[in-house]
Amino acid sequence: MPSTELTPPEAARWAHRAGLVLSVDRHAAVAATADHIHSVVAVLRELDFGDTPPAPAYRAAQEAHDAAV
Repeated sequence: MPSTELTPPEAARWAHRAGLVLSVDRHAAVAATADHIHSVVAVLRELDFGDTPPAPAYRAAQEAHDAAV
């Protein structure tokens, strides 16, 4: 996946496609925020979860019981 930054005009175009009204003075801030979110998600995508079970398999009550024993 290319690591190009979202430009303010592209942010405006994507907002328009989503049906959002985005004033001109917000284009740069939205682009910067989207770039930041993308960088965080990119780090998460690199994690190896290996044998981690899916969330529905997690049982908090069992976890508390095992910690108390």
